[in-house]
Amino acid sequence: MLGTKNLYVSLRKKIFDALDPTAITDISRQQLSTQLESAVDLLIENENAAVSSTVRKEFVESLTDELIGLGPLQRLMDDESITDIMVNGPDSVYIERHGLMELAPINFIDEAQLLAIAKRIANRVGRRVDESSPTCDARLADGSRVNIVIPPIAIDGTTISIRKFKKQSIDLSKLCQFGAMSPEMAQLLMVAAHCRLNILISGGTGSGKTTMLNALSQFISEKERVITIEDAAELKLQQPHVVRLETRTAGIENTGLINQRDLVINSLRMRPDRIIVGECRGPEAFEMLQAMNTGHDGSMSTLHANTPRDAMARVESMVMMANNNLPLEAIRRTIVSAVDLIIQISRLHDGSRKVMSITEVIGLEGANVVMEEIFRFQPTFQQTDDDKIHGHFVTAGLMQRSVLVEKAKFFGLEDKLMAAFRAGEPA
Repeated sequence: MLGTKNLYVSLRKKIFDALDPTAITDISRQQLSTQLESAVDLLIENENAAVSSTVRKEFVESLTDELIGLGPLQRLMDDESITDIMVNGPDSVYIERHGLMELAPINFIDEAQLLAIAKRIANRVGRRVDESSPTCDARLADGSRVNIVIPPIAIDGTTISIRKFKKQSIDLSKLCQFGAMSPEMAQLLMVAAHCRLNILISGGTGSGKTTMLNALSQFISEKERVITIEDAAELKLQQPHVVRLETRTAGIENTGLINQRDLVINSLRMRPDRIIVGECRGPEAFEMLQAMNTGHDGSMSTLHANTPRDAMARVESMVMMANNNLPLEAIRRTIVSAVDLIIQISRLHDGSRKVMSITEVIGLEGANVVMEEIFRFQPTFQQTDDDKIHGHFVTAGLMQRSVLVEKAKFFGLEDKLMAAFRAGEPA
């Protein structure tokens, strides 16, 4: 008698060979499950196999997931405790849960099944992935971000990376509850976002940059026109006057490419109050800085960097991509006059995410950028039973020439700003 896995593979092949793909386009999941249940029961009887009702139900769910869902990945997508899914080939699937990586209890039948699911993901959002275009960035219907790399670029089999979309947005108060920041830091960031400071959020992959950007956007006035620019739309702004723009890859004839720089340039003609770039990673940084310097205060973006000073260096490099004729001093003056605040976020080795630093960009002294750290996370380097990183948030206060103080006075929020420093040190 066939083993359970071999039996499933045999049933799957027979059902897929007999299936008309157009027949399942207009039926519900429940109707499809009912039809598959009858087919599975019939085929099992023909095989004279002893299969329990639980295993039969698993067969039907797996077939349904593969036909109208994401196959073996569907159960991981339905698990809200999972934040990231990483497929490294048909037999290697990892997940991130509560900030920590673990091996997932699933695998694919073979590379062909995995590749078929990868192509379906791309096709559903009007993208393609094949030998001529072996990489793809896409967005699922629920907003989850997907990156696909297929052979021959991916040596060990098709690779899929999914950053799951959180159904419930996380605000600053929840970040405080999670220990990502102190209430005083949240108070300061609330004032900074409301007072239209230009903010960069810096951190590594998966550190929570987009989550922070979404949290800050909640303090944008409903009277403002906001334009968001992203490679794959993830931002969830609650304001009524939001225009969402998304990049587009080149088509089959290598035409139709629309990148972030094109969208930033075009957004300046759309009468924005604020421009939010999901992630600055190239020449679009130059136009973003120009926008911040020409009346679009309150603009925000994220970028990959390890420290606030590294973030400034990265912005310099990105501006040089757009215009390598500009002298470095001119670039630094442009950055310093545009960027007001840098929020540095890190994912620590215990899986927690912390706001490691809130730093204000003060100005230039000679060729050097002057930055003042307002808050920072100070870990306590001691071994604990729970293997967690403990520490506290400390502050040195605000400088008198702080632009945050000036803006808070202008918006009538000086008392709220100063309240963030009355708790003393540590904050």
